[in-house]
Amino acid sequence: MRIAGTTVLLTGATGGIGQTLARAFAAKGAKLLLTGRREEVLRPLAERLGGRVIVADLAERSDVERLVEESADARIVIANAALPASGPVLDYRTEELDRALDVNLRAPILLSRLMAPRMVEAGSGHLVMIGSLSGRTASPGAALYNAAKFGLRGFALGLRQDLHGTGVGVSLVQPGFVGDAGMFADAGTSLPAGVRTVSSRRVAAATIRAVERNRAEVNVAPLELRLGSAIGGLFPSIAERAQRGAGAGATSRQLADGQRDKR
Repeated sequence: MRIAGTTVLLTGATGGIGQTLARAFAAKGAKLLLTGRREEVLRPLAERLGGRVIVADLAERSDVERLVEESADARIVIANAALPASGPVLDYRTEELDRALDVNLRAPILLSRLMAPRMVEAGSGHLVMIGSLSGRTASPGAALYNAAKFGLRGFALGLRQDLHGTGVGVSLVQPGFVGDAGMFADAGTSLPAGVRTVSSRRVAAATIRAVERNRAEVNVAPLELRLGSAIGGLFPSIAERAQRGAGAGATSRQLADGQRDKR
């Protein structure tokens, strides 16, 4: 998929990873449609990069439909928006469960469902889901987040097969721990000793590569985390023991405390 001159709809553009994605696609010559909840963050970003702002809350189903109507010319969609969803499920109120699943899973599914027909008709387009290695193997204190990211992975890979031959590609980009942006950086969570991170710029570069080369799945993490997530997906009992030994539970509790007022 050629990026230069193509209109790109980017959700979650107010976050650190979203802003890095916006800069990366602008550098490739894309026409940007930037969306998120905070207009005061979107406006300066759009002015610097020459994009257009569409304020929308993806937890509001009518906002997703309005976003699609206002993005009719987009041929690349980057579903990057996500809500924090760490901590024990028993601590979540019903409305918090609904909001997390609406933003993290339902919104990208609905957005894809509504945007794809236009792309199919044009014979060209690309949908990118920004997932997580949490969609490959589960971890303590992340059951709700795991549920959304496991679901997003299944949806993206299944939709890719459904759209084969239409000229519309689907890619899944799954970062590991991102050091300079995203939920761990926002919550000020320290990772266990020895755990390596990647930069948001590396995530953006992987997303560009996924679009240009029509990659099915790109996992953005150091080798040991990519291997660990693959093994954990096949052998969850082994993953449980390894995570307990590495202190993953304490990290999850720290992350949940840092996210409590944002979910």
